[in-house]
Amino acid sequence: MSAPFAPQRPSLHPLFPALFSPAGCVLALAFLLSGCPSGNAPGSPPANAPGVAPSGSAPPPAEVSVVTTAFTSVPLQSELPGRTEAFRVAQVRARVAGIVQKIRFDEGRDVKEEQDLFQIDAAPYKATLGSAQASLTKAEANLTQAQALAERNKPLIDAQAISQQEYLNSVAAFKQAQADVALAKSAIYTAQLNVDYAQVRSPISGRIGRPLVTEGALVGQGEATPLAIVQQIDPIYVNFTQSATEVMRLRTALQNGHLQGTPASKASVVQLVLEDGRIYSLPGQLLFSDLTVDASTGQVTLRAKFPNPKALLLPGMFVRVQTQQATATNAILLPQQAVLRSSESDSVKVVAPDGKVSVRKVKVQGSREGQWVVLEGLKEGEMVVVEGFQKMKGDAPVKPVPWKPAPAATDSAAPAPALRP
Repeated sequence: MSAPFAPQRPSLHPLFPALFSPAGCVLALAFLLSGCPSGNAPGSPPANAPGVAPSGSAPPPAEVSVVTTAFTSVPLQSELPGRTEAFRVAQVRARVAGIVQKIRFDEGRDVKEEQDLFQIDAAPYKATLGSAQASLTKAEANLTQAQALAERNKPLIDAQAISQQEYLNSVAAFKQAQADVALAKSAIYTAQLNVDYAQVRSPISGRIGRPLVTEGALVGQGEATPLAIVQQIDPIYVNFTQSATEVMRLRTALQNGHLQGTPASKASVVQLVLEDGRIYSLPGQLLFSDLTVDASTGQVTLRAKFPNPKALLLPGMFVRVQTQQATATNAILLPQQAVLRSSESDSVKVVAPDGKVSVRKVKVQGSREGQWVVLEGLKEGEMVVVEGFQKMKGDAPVKPVPWKPAPAATDSAAPAPALRP
């Protein structure tokens, strides 16, 4: 009987069992690793993959925001500090001595010229006036008698009926009587003045402050006692100052031709900025510029006059005055952040066509609508760095891109509107 059927196993390579031994596993791992590309870990992109900088290459140039310079004509506007001052100020004083009986005004209100303000006891002065009037009556009676005697003696002296001495005495008595009448009239005038002064009136039209005395106060005893102050504030003065150094710099620029003088019609018109930043809508007129410089401050004083119909401007307010003093014909306007300012000089950073950055000193002459006005140091068509200063490193070239101003502020951050009286 034949043996049962048994399937024959396929023959294995002599090395196959060895691969499953510990030594064979290590050998297979080494073989797999040897098949990976050199310099790249498993799963990493190849060295020449898109977006990967070649090994050892320089980084791209930093981008900076620039503006291209262009010449323009710019009116130079100075903003100078100042204080308001009343157009006229009158100190109401007691011109006669006496007791204040009545106060006839409301403090802080407008008063008219010759309006009654105070009433001082006028009884003593009325009595003096009556006495002076009586003296005048007596003097006039004596004058009448002396005149009649002189007229009667005149024909008598011609007829030699009286002596020459008697006639001269009658003429002298007549002239003495005339002098007494004139003296009595002067006494009446003085007494009448004192009676009138007892009724204190406003010397000017304006706004009156608080009374400086009360009823029952004794005033004018040996001095002209202040009673109140009246100020006319429509129109109103504004006194402001400008540095003498700035004045000399402006005059030098005018002489060198860098600036042109402003026509008198425009230079005399000034604008007012209030303490809270609002613009006073009514323009003012420049009156004069002082000829001397204050030795203690080095400032030159100027004065302007502004209409003040609603009394919005009060004396003593701090304000700023905007005035146009000259026009720059070949000026360049730069954003304020583009100019590096110091106590010694002003400078900007200019990008050359090859991307190199250089520092350039410039001359700044005031500002215009939030931009510096540059008169010297730049040419037309140059690129000035505005933003990206922190990206620049040493002499490395940069990539200039056009500067885009920040979007306009919202209504809540917008400047206050002009103040309309």
